[in-house]
Amino acid sequence: MDDKNRVMMLGNEAIARGAYEAGVKVSAAYPGTPSTEISENIVKYKDELYCEWSPNEKVATEVAIGASMAGVRSLVSMKHVGVNVAADPLYTVSYTGISGGMVLVAADDPGMYSSQNEQDTRMVARAAQVPVIEPSDSQEAKDFIKFAYDLSEKYDTPVILRTTTRLSHSQGLVTLGDRLNIEDKPYERNIAKYVMMPGNAKLRHLVVEEREKRLIEDSCDFPINRVEMNDTSIGFITSGIPYTYVKEVLPNASVLKLGLVNPLPRKLIEDFASKVDTLYIFEELDPLIETQVRSWGIKAIGKEIFTIQGEYSANMLRKAVLHEDIKIKEAAAVPGRPPILCPGCPHRSAFTVLNKLKIHAAGDIGCYTLGAVPPLGVVDTTICMGSSISTLHGMEKAKGKDYIKNWVAVIGDSTFMHTGVNSLINMVYNQGTGTVMILDNSTTGMTGHQDHAATGKTLQGEEVPAVSIPKLCEAIGVRNVYEINVFDTEGLEKLIKQELARDEVSVIITKTPCVLLNRTPVTHTCQVDADACKKCGMCMKPGCPAVTKLDSGVTRIDTTMCNGCGLCKSQCKFGAIKDVPC
Repeated sequence: MDDKNRVMMLGNEAIARGAYEAGVKVSAAYPGTPSTEISENIVKYKDELYCEWSPNEKVATEVAIGASMAGVRSLVSMKHVGVNVAADPLYTVSYTGISGGMVLVAADDPGMYSSQNEQDTRMVARAAQVPVIEPSDSQEAKDFIKFAYDLSEKYDTPVILRTTTRLSHSQGLVTLGDRLNIEDKPYERNIAKYVMMPGNAKLRHLVVEEREKRLIEDSCDFPINRVEMNDTSIGFITSGIPYTYVKEVLPNASVLKLGLVNPLPRKLIEDFASKVDTLYIFEELDPLIETQVRSWGIKAIGKEIFTIQGEYSANMLRKAVLHEDIKIKEAAAVPGRPPILCPGCPHRSAFTVLNKLKIHAAGDIGCYTLGAVPPLGVVDTTICMGSSISTLHGMEKAKGKDYIKNWVAVIGDSTFMHTGVNSLINMVYNQGTGTVMILDNSTTGMTGHQDHAATGKTLQGEEVPAVSIPKLCEAIGVRNVYEINVFDTEGLEKLIKQELARDEVSVIITKTPCVLLNRTPVTHTCQVDADACKKCGMCMKPGCPAVTKLDSGVTRIDTTMCNGCGLCKSQCKFGAIKDVPC
């Protein structure tokens, strides 16, 4: 193979390449770490396929289902908590089956590097009776997704390709291939297969059970499941990234590397287990494989020595199996570095005002979740996408209107479009009271600046009419809708006080773009006049990392970090902070 066909790729990039080579024609997703780069890479092939950012994972899954029913191969990508949002269509498309191959990529996050929980997608897939394939490196990520489409079409089923943060964001050599020319399948009307009313669904459930039996039997011969017989005194059943740790620590052990982790190839597992003296099951998160293997009467060592929490490692394996005392050099002592909003972040201004007013905030998923930590300390709750508005509504219904006079719901523009709009509809419909702050920074900031329906630009780079969030709120029935520049701190403070006093639903939209978008060039920075500084520290209250205090007590602003937002200036009552042209 020519070296030019071997390139270094992130796992996510390899997944995108594999989908392209597999002949995918429609891709839909909602951005979520660690899955985001799949769509950001698949858009490179937009001349040969269609790709989009959908408003949420449920919609994205339904787009992929529709494309599949129309007869083409489709892809839908999301992080593990997005699978919860997509669960409604996922459980049912398991019954209907597909026409063109359909693959759902679910990126799990062992260790919760960027997530609010540590759920295991394999457990969802087992309940939904959807097969799950799990690669171990970038090359397999590309190859396995191509296999997944063949599997999907052969067994008339959606297929989940499960990845994890370590695979999604690590690099490996990948051998590129050509794009397959997959002919569109002609659409065939089939009410019994695709209309899931109870009478049809009962019959389709029988089909699912038969498919499960076929997969369990046939998968014993799938090439993605691999037996590596070496020293038979010790054997491992493993899959995904944990397989690489086994090969690093115990290269001479016998290994059953599972590519298909649901349903499990029972005969293959039983045969392998019979050939080794001591069997270990090494799998991150839930004991999905272990529980089933033990239920078949096979003795195995698993979670009693391996944790059910967090990400695995080679050192964990050395300690648990080889009982090695791992000597890890102590890292150099460095000051703690808590997560913090960027210099000039518009969310900091909103939280500074709320903090000053001693307001509690029901929070949501986004950069603004950092409003929970010092020095801002405003956000009290964060559950899931769109939950802030519903949480505030529940509090009001539980304790009454007066109880939430010092509460607001905060939510971002992308999250509002995702599921927040449903919560606001509920709040208005059920005659709630409360103030909702939509922190509109004109992007999906936390996952790396992806567009959405209110930004006016698609994943493919097309300029489109942007959904007007103020008009949308008014259409829902909110009578009190306001837009304000978040750095107008005096105006924002006055507006929040005004709206909290209402016994109605209010929406305050802080329309200020993310500082990292660079849509507006920096024309000036803020600097401190040392002679005028009173050393009161008020300018440091918002916690901007560009603002520090010298040993003398005088404030200093790092002009390489400052973008001139003026928040620190608004806090200074002595005029010690000035605008200085760049």
